[in-house]
Amino acid sequence: MADILIIDDHDSMREGLELLLRRRGHRTRSAESGKLGMEMLEQEGADLVITDMKMARMGGMEVLRRVKEASPDVEVMVITAHGTIEKVVEAMKLGAADFITKPFSSEEFAVKVDRLVAEKEERSRLLRENQALRVENAYLKESTQARYGEIVGDSEPMEELFSWIDRVARSDSTVMIYGESGTGKELVARAIHASSPRKDGPFIRVNCGALSESLLDSELFGHEKGAFTGAERRRRGRFELAHGGTLFLDEIATVPHTTQIRLLRVLQERELERVGGEDTIPVDVRIIAATNATPENLQEGTGFREDLFYRLHVVPLTLPPLRDRPQDIPLLVSHFVEKLRERTASVVERASDGALRMLASYDWPGNVRELENIIERALVMADGPELTEASIPQLTRGGARTPAKTNGTTHEPLPSQGVDLNRAVEGMEERLLRQALDQAAGVKAEAARLLGLKPSALYYKLEKYGIEA
Repeated sequence: MADILIIDDHDSMREGLELLLRRRGHRTRSAESGKLGMEMLEQEGADLVITDMKMARMGGMEVLRRVKEASPDVEVMVITAHGTIEKVVEAMKLGAADFITKPFSSEEFAVKVDRLVAEKEERSRLLRENQALRVENAYLKESTQARYGEIVGDSEPMEELFSWIDRVARSDSTVMIYGESGTGKELVARAIHASSPRKDGPFIRVNCGALSESLLDSELFGHEKGAFTGAERRRRGRFELAHGGTLFLDEIATVPHTTQIRLLRVLQERELERVGGEDTIPVDVRIIAATNATPENLQEGTGFREDLFYRLHVVPLTLPPLRDRPQDIPLLVSHFVEKLRERTASVVERASDGALRMLASYDWPGNVRELENIIERALVMADGPELTEASIPQLTRGGARTPAKTNGTTHEPLPSQGVDLNRAVEGMEERLLRQALDQAAGVKAEAARLLGLKPSALYYKLEKYGIEA
């Protein structure tokens, strides 16, 4: 059923066509002139306009032209007299959907109208489906971002990780996240929290490796006024601050033995005492811990309590390193270009195929975090809308670039626009820091020894480059 407007200056023709169309279930209106017909179309609309070609004052060709200007989605069928083929061709060029030549039978007319109505309904259905699909895709994209934040990838290892995040988030079980530095352990913890029943509660993070034993106890459990020198007021710890939400314990392998004992009690009893306090405080907190050590290394020779390990190792998640999912690099590069373009005042919109091949051939010891740093520097150096190989800082591991030989000595060719020596030196220093931490399984004292640095110097450099071991 359709809304059909008939425009014809012959009363008998209008009335006959209206009667025929109403019998077939359509709603009809009619006008005896082109001017009145256009006014009715503007006021009430229509799905189909049927107009006679030859009318006084405003003819059918002018009606067709005005309908298409005012309502391009409205179909128009023109009624022509015998022998006006040139007018028919002109009408079709102006957008007429069909024509019928006088004299015509009621069956021929009905078939043409039904076909036009059916075609319009099919186009409307497809348009609605396309709009619904766009809305659904936008919803799915927003939903994915809400669930997974900045975790990017569609490779098989990442699809498996997303599946685990969804399953783990529904429970309230303790989660232990294993993964190399830079794989996104905190992002996974946040994604679990964001999809969990605790999503409206706080998400509190503690970097256990960045604090001394005394500070870590105070940070986790809080302290009472006067508990130690400098404790001038009562302070709530991170467990209390995370009440009703999630507490993320990063670098859990670095927690000292005495703090491990207190931590174990909180996990078992779900209550704590502040440092220097006597009152027992109940806490309702979900624990997510993370480490760059493997489960085997955590259990063997690290001083990590076995009972605490099993309290944390309830639902283990292992994050894939970037070298095991190189097919995700184009997606990650696109994500970081979009994320960092404003900060770097860059005009880059995409990466070239050559740049993507170069990045995919590197083994990424610093994982996704290293890739983000590389893309940020590349955006600063790039000139045009495309990120090219020349814009990418030197990648020295994994054979990303083929060295050139000069006088028997291997040299890395300089890009045509030259290099920023300070940036190049900083890039080398950052890569060596990450490599040492990787080789030392995240143990900072061992990483400092490998680099010939004092621990204090190592901590300074880690902070400088934003490296979290």
